[in-house]
Amino acid sequence: MFFKWFGPLALLAALVIGDQIRINRPAHKYRLTVEVEMPEGRKSASSVLAVHPDRSYTRRGQTRTLGDAVFVDLGRGRNLVALLAHLDNNKLVLDDMNYVALRAYGAAGGKRVPFSEMSRQTGTVPVKGEVIPLLISFADPVRPGTARLVAPDAAEAVLGKGSRIQGISAEVVPNGYWPLDFGGALGEPVTRGIEARLPWLKDEGAAATALRAAGLPGAEGIDAREAFTRK
Repeated sequence: MFFKWFGPLALLAALVIGDQIRINRPAHKYRLTVEVEMPEGRKSASSVLAVHPDRSYTRRGQTRTLGDAVFVDLGRGRNLVALLAHLDNNKLVLDDMNYVALRAYGAAGGKRVPFSEMSRQTGTVPVKGEVIPLLISFADPVRPGTARLVAPDAAEAVLGKGSRIQGISAEVVPNGYWPLDFGGALGEPVTRGIEARLPWLKDEGAAATALRAAGLPGAEGIDAREAFTRK
């Protein structure tokens, strides 16, 4: 009796697993890299982010980005954080992170890149202008109230004399095979670790405090933690 049903059950299991992979696999992943020129030399850090469209049957969700903000350790207690957020008409927005790589590749190539073609893009492209995520720095990373906004073209005012943003770039990386994208041939895993750098992140109120301290509007109307990490 078991063997009679083995084939249909195996087929059903394969269909269910395949459908879950279709729903949960990212449309594309990209590495966001921030480079800062300091008097002591160049410092850099990056974060791999995964962009997930809504592939569910209800279609009631929305495109979302998973991953962590980029934390650049500049030495001597200094730091720079590229948030998962932008400003639009003086309003803090989270959804623009879904299109950072898309817009960067489009600007670099001088033509629109379809969302469905993003996973096929190659090379590293600069992230410029309004596409640049918000940048902040903490005088003390364990105290959210010490955050200050950093202007991409005037980093010296916050980070100290002789410092400047050398460049911000995006690079599409292999999607991998969800849920086995652990690295190497299986694909680039999404970057985690910002909570170790900013231990107060588990507290939504503390995250909002950091955004307010940096002078960013609208922290009360969102889950402020999503400016730092998306899961």
